[in-house]
Amino acid sequence: MTAATDFMNIALIIAFVTLALGQILSMVRLVLGPTSGDRILALDTMVVNSLGLVVLLGIFQGTELYFEVALIIAMLGFVSTVAYARFVLRGDIIE
Repeated sequence: MTAATDFMNIALIIAFVTLALGQILSMVRLVLGPTSGDRILALDTMVVNSLGLVVLLGIFQGTELYFEVALIIAMLGFVSTVAYARFVLRGDIIE
């Protein structure tokens, strides 16, 4: 192993730990959030953190399949955040 691969592995581990910590803190905000706006923001942050974890997993394993999964997660996360925010604001999703 070269020094570059060792550095890459250390950087990936630090990124995994940082995103996992962000995911845990977002879960805490989801549970303790005083308003529904805080909960919506926490859910959106959790989607972004899970997206980052999936991309890092794809980089770590060297597989391109995870990047396609990340695109699907991003699309579903955006649609669900918009739908939930619309439900909170208007009381219905479809007019």
